Parts: sequence; structure tokens; C-alpha cells
Amino acid sequence: MITYRDLTTLDEFADVVELERLIWGPGYDEVVPVPILAVSVHRGGILIGAFDDDRMIGFVYSLPGIKDRRPIEWSHMLGVVEEARNEGVGDRLKRLQRARALAMSLDLVEWTFDPMQAMNAHLNFAKLGVVVEEYQVNVYGDSTSPLHRGNPTDRFVAQWWINTARVEQRLAGSAPMAPAVTVEPANRARAAGDHLVPADENLSLDARRVSVEIPMGFSQLLSHTPDLALEWRLATRRIFTAYFSRGYQAIEFFLDRPARKGAYLLMRDPTRLA
Repeated sequence: MITYRDLTTLDEFADVVELERLIWGPGYDEVVPVPILAVSVHRGGILIGAFDDDRMIGFVYSLPGIKDRRPIEWSHMLGVVEEARNEGVGDRLKRLQRARALAMSLDLVEWTFDPMQAMNAHLNFAKLGVVVEEYQVNVYGDSTSPLHRGNPTDRFVAQWWINTARVEQRLAGSAPMAPAVTVEPANRARAAGDHLVPADENLSLDARRVSVEIPMGFSQLLSHTPDLALEWRLATRRIFTAYFSRGYQAIEFFLDRPARKGAYLLMRDPTRLA
């Protein structure tokens, strides 16, 4: 049985550091060290561990931040060991993080995630109810993690408005918005041999709703076809930066497992989703 608890001791912080190295891979030297974990936890940070018996198998870590003169939580890391990634551990850790933030009278938790990672997008949009209006180019620079090496660390900034009806409904299991009939495609993921390649890029659509397709399995592309992974990165960078600069927000993500791809739904100037 998997259990969860807040982490408060130096030994627990050291276990988190070791788990960071395990999850992010050999040679990863960008870990959050014990002193930073200790200081931030004692001053408004959130650090929760997931345990299988006595073994830590996952954690979520956020630190206090300020945005537009308002306090928020910045969720810096969510990690789960590979063999437990289909057990709902990440989802449970995020729910507990939200509960802690609500107890501090906060209404916003933000974090970055790779827009090319389809399963993360599915969790963030379909399960948690985030929205995105900000795209950061190579925000962390060159990464030493084998998970990211050789590809720019472009990231979405997820906004999780934790006190809204939208988030409550997603956490309760309500389905995302159905794909709209009037969506215009800003690109296509087309089959080319064993892979999907970016095609039909359009940066000048004026529709209220726009879709952006990505392939599933981006980590495998990074490992086995890095040139194609870079092509996808640069193509989607052009699309997201173009549409976000014109007032669009990413509000949904739809998985198409049989076709091995997913699609973001971008909407122009949506009212606050509540």
C-alpha cells in the first residue's frame, strides 16, 4: 500500500536528493540540495513523499513565490520512480500539494513542463485542469539529465487555479471539453515510416480555436532520433510563441493513442475558466 506524508527531517531531505538522481538519470547534477529543501520547507515550501512500505518512490516539491504582488506556490519538481508511474502516484501528490496550498489561503500554483511530453500534458490538462499562456524558450539552459540532453529546455508555464470550479470538476473526474468542430489546425503530425513528423505549419490562423498536434513518445525520439526531436521542438516553438503572443491560451489536451499523437486546444482571449 502506498502512503504519503510531509517530509520535514534532514534524513528525508537527503532521501529526496537521492531520488532526484535516480529519476533524472546518471550524470544529473542539477539536484535541489538538502540545505535548499530545508530552508524552503521551513518558510512556506511544500515537500511531500510517496512511500511503498519504507521506500520513497516519489515526491512533489514547491517553494513559495510572488507573482503580480500575490503569493503563490512554484512547483519545481514532481518525480516518481519508473515502475510506479502508472499507479496514480503523481496525481495523488498533486492533489495533496493543492490541499496544502489551499490551507495557506493560496489560489495559484505554477510549474513548468515540457509541451512535447504528451502524457504529462494529459495529466496537467485533463486530470488537473491547468491552463497555459506562457512559453519559455530554453528556460533551464542545457540540461545534464539524460532525459533532456541535446534538446532545448523549452517549457510551458502551467497555471493551476486551485480554487476554481474547473479544477474541482477535473479532480472529481469530469471529462475535458469535447474537441470543437470549428477548430483550425496550426499543424499536423504526419506518418513518415516509423515516426510522426511535423507538417502543414500555419502561424497566421485567425480562428477562435486552434489545434497543435504533437507525437506521443517524445522521450524515445530524444534517445533514438534526436534530429527529429529537435525538428519537433523548433516547429512547435514557432507555433506556440506565435499564437500566445496574439492572446491565445492552451486550455485542453486530447490524446489519440491509436494514432500515437495528441493535440492541444488553443483558444483566443478566453474568459477565466472557472
